Amino acid sequence: MCLAIPSKVIELKENNMAVVDTLGVKREASLDLLDEKAAIGDWVLLHIGYVMSKIDEESARESLRLYEQILESMQEEEEELARANQ
Repeated sequence: MCLAIPSKVIELKENNMAVVDTLGVKREASLDLLDEKAAIGDWVLLHIGYVMSKIDEESARESLRLYEQILESMQEEEEELARANQ
């Protein structure tokens, strides 16, 4: 399964690169696969260092909310396993 993570464009750089913010982590991403022009403030889907497409803010925020729920659930499971193994 492949995941594309909603990210916000926070800086445009040379060589068709951008800096995006993904759940508070800033990273560089290539815009080479994007069919349209990106702008600062755009929400995009990021997959293995490439911006794949633009998305609307509402969809981005809902996806991020779901990712955060998944991460919380995984952390709770790990804590339960750690307690059970003590």
